[in-house]
Amino acid sequence: MATGAVTPQREPTEKEIRLVIAASSAGTIFEWYDFFIYGTLAGLIGAAFFPSDNETLEILLVWAGFAVGFGFRPLGAILFGFLGDRLGRKYTFLVTVTLMGIATAGVGLIPSAASIGLAAPLIVICLRILQGLALGGEYGGAAIYVAEHAPPEKRGFYTSFIQASVVGGFVLSILVVIACRALIPADDFAEWGWRIPFLLSIVLLFISLWMRLKLSESPVFQAMKAAGETSANPFKESLTYPGNPKRIFVALFGITGVLTTIWYTAFFSGLSFLRGPMRVDEGVVEWMLLIAGTISMSFYVFVGRWSDRVGRKKPIIIGALASLALLFPVFWGIGSLANPGLQDSASAAPVTVNGPACEYDPFAEVQASACGRALQDLTALGVPYAIGDGPEAELSIGGSRHSYVDLPGDTRRAIIQGWLETSGYSFERQVPPLASILGIIGLLLVLGMLSALTYGSVAALLSEMFPAKIRYSSMSIPYHIGAGYLGGFLPLIAGYIVAMTGNAYAGLWYTMAVVGFGLIVAWWGLPDGPPRDFEDSGQGPPVSPALP
Repeated sequence: MATGAVTPQREPTEKEIRLVIAASSAGTIFEWYDFFIYGTLAGLIGAAFFPSDNETLEILLVWAGFAVGFGFRPLGAILFGFLGDRLGRKYTFLVTVTLMGIATAGVGLIPSAASIGLAAPLIVICLRILQGLALGGEYGGAAIYVAEHAPPEKRGFYTSFIQASVVGGFVLSILVVIACRALIPADDFAEWGWRIPFLLSIVLLFISLWMRLKLSESPVFQAMKAAGETSANPFKESLTYPGNPKRIFVALFGITGVLTTIWYTAFFSGLSFLRGPMRVDEGVVEWMLLIAGTISMSFYVFVGRWSDRVGRKKPIIIGALASLALLFPVFWGIGSLANPGLQDSASAAPVTVNGPACEYDPFAEVQASACGRALQDLTALGVPYAIGDGPEAELSIGGSRHSYVDLPGDTRRAIIQGWLETSGYSFERQVPPLASILGIIGLLLVLGMLSALTYGSVAALLSEMFPAKIRYSSMSIPYHIGAGYLGGFLPLIAGYIVAMTGNAYAGLWYTMAVVGFGLIVAWWGLPDGPPRDFEDSGQGPPVSPALP
């Protein structure tokens, strides 16, 4: 019997499918909320668990903790993919959502580093590892569960709600933070109120479990189990099944590498860019991301439905090409609307740093040279700079020159900031005019559409790529390697590039490189034409016929 085309004993009813979509999507929203709340509250988490005199190091340590969770997603994909292919889809993602909820709530209970020292960040890292393991099993389970209930002609449409739910988790994290800020005084929120969004995970966990316990097992898995066709070793078979290594390669670089870097650039880079170098008021940033994220959720559903008619390849190729063309112009536009004064000041009074040993290490607690300390302060202030080759240890701001040697450590940054302010720079938190806010939201929606084009059809596409008996493992492994390393490390890598160059836009080159390579792989490896189910021939979609 064909292992790739298992026939369910009966087709699910429309009512059952609606419940499947609702429960899977809600669970996905809650689980991604748990993961994203860490990034949404990055600044406060840094102060609580990774305190440092080097503000850039502090935020990089937060993003390193963020990346650690992503780094363990592939291991979670292997573990829970094995369980999902052996024991079933339903019970596996019941375990993942439980693990995620408990780990997230735990972050809200950890004492600060000021109370328990090094133990605080170590516990945070351990809980991030648990979150990564859980998330490694969640996406594949939810996507496959919906895909195996959906009729083939509507698979892209139905599974697109899972993709939209990932954005929904990000939106929910921002909404909860906005509500907490509104109800809790600012000083109290910074001291202890930021813990409430983490503790809320317990409530979300119970809601998610209640909804998912109402579900039955996937009809495709039930049919496989009844026929005795479940895999004995899904992980091994995923690597040895005819044609699977090449399909995994295409899934990793041509699909996941593209979608995940665009997604994190659109939402997390947009968030940190506005809060950081553009110095926009945090509340305004959160509202803009909330509005843009909420609207963009509909884009994923549109693209998923569209892919049922035109195939899965076309939206991904269009989205990748458009991203390469538009990422820099969109961020330039956001910067000019968010803080035009900064760009005007940088143009009228450019900053050049001269001096011996003019090197900056973002990961150093204390810089090795006076020039490095000056670069650290400029980076923390979000001011673009160039490094000159002059021998004198001085900071050139437009036509003025200042010696930074022997500046007292406790007031050094304030002195440099004063020099910059004298030359026209402003470090006040910005509240752009309404027209500019609407323009920024519009540009964020462009980023949302780029993400939707490369992500909206992916759950259906990945489900169609692999045979049913090893589908959970085969799609989860490349997805979470790509999302875990190429995407999860994006905030850290992009932040490091920005810190090293002094250019707030330089981090986008990482996204451009990953998307550029992924576009080549997708063009080569994804077939044209309408969607089709996996065929048990050693080929199977979506690897192109040109591949053996």
